[in-house]
Amino acid sequence: MYRVQMHRSLRGFALTVGALLIALACGTTQGTQSSNGPAANVPGVTDKEILIGTTTPLSGAASAYASISKGSTAYFNYLNDKGGINGRSITYKVYDDAYDPAKSVPLTRQLITQDNIFAMFNQLGTPVNLATRDYINQEKVPDLFVATGSSHWGADYKQYPWTIGYQPDYVSEAKIYAKDVLKNHPNAKIGILYQNDDYGKDYVNGMKAGLADKATSMIVDSETYEANAADVSSQVAAIKAKGADLFFIVATPKFAAQAIAGASKLNWKPSIYLNSVANQVATVQNAVKASAPDAAEGITSVVYLKDPANKTKWGNDAGMKQYYDIMAKYCAGCDAVNDGNYIYGMSVAWVFEQVMKKAGKNGVTRDNVMKIARNMSYKDSPFLLPGISVQTSGDNQFPVTQEAVQHWQGTGWVVDNTIINARA
Repeated sequence: MYRVQMHRSLRGFALTVGALLIALACGTTQGTQSSNGPAANVPGVTDKEILIGTTTPLSGAASAYASISKGSTAYFNYLNDKGGINGRSITYKVYDDAYDPAKSVPLTRQLITQDNIFAMFNQLGTPVNLATRDYINQEKVPDLFVATGSSHWGADYKQYPWTIGYQPDYVSEAKIYAKDVLKNHPNAKIGILYQNDDYGKDYVNGMKAGLADKATSMIVDSETYEANAADVSSQVAAIKAKGADLFFIVATPKFAAQAIAGASKLNWKPSIYLNSVANQVATVQNAVKASAPDAAEGITSVVYLKDPANKTKWGNDAGMKQYYDIMAKYCAGCDAVNDGNYIYGMSVAWVFEQVMKKAGKNGVTRDNVMKIARNMSYKDSPFLLPGISVQTSGDNQFPVTQEAVQHWQGTGWVVDNTIINARA
């Protein structure tokens, strides 16, 4: 009996060694590379699939942003039907964090340690990303194209090499508004409504920097709101009471719509500047519906994406036709196709596609993908305004830095064709 057991043990040992040798020959042990795939044991990557993930507000006060991940998902499904990227399909796992860092942190850990994603992609919100980036960078997971314009993502790239942004940063955007204010409203009394976190403070700091020595005299009031607040009606009333005649709204869509409508209901007619985070056509239209037809007339904002709602300007544009075709086939259940968040989601998915294409079939490693993302030059996005590019290199780690000023007229935005470099 002992001999039989010993024989089986030796046989098991032989099988184990044999399996190990086969694994080595096939390139399936860590640090080796197969002839038709990436370095072995790259989390989330097989010969047929790349798994990425995110947390985003599918519910709660910021749920208007749910259409961003839907737009990205639609674009990835479109790519998958065409054979994927270098023969690999993209699977995008999206968890609902309700714009709450306390929820996003454990969900991010789940994506990395349990779901074994290759990369985080387009995680939304400044407070959320600030709460998760330490862990993501500790784990050396690509944190690609976060959906927030905080200046952190470009300025802190040496400290957090695995995290990179996408959209124009908020400080620079606010400086554009400041230039416009000084040019067109040099004697304005400015009231600011902003979310009480790093996201909101970036805009306030940018406005003050842009106004320079005139900031103290021109800004007559600043009111804050919390991300989980019910409404901002008291803050709007307070700003009016301080005598402001220019209203700078720094908010997410729900609160921006409340602020625009609230000013109208108070019979207050300030010049309004609306940050890009909340300038979706649907958001402004909701404000108008809740108040008066002229509530939004003349609002100033900025833009870098083509506007799906402006068919007069973009009706024959190849990129917009591609957008509508993808939405019709891969996002059939999506409402408000004219919502700019959908095209934002597609635009950032397009950049991800370019990065992965450059990585090639055998270069899909976390290190390599980050190197590519840190050195991008894409000038032909079908979804960005003509003349706007995606560029990173050296110390410039702000992928999109160009924008155009736009004004609300009637039922939609009218864009000034002059492209402004937000960081110039």
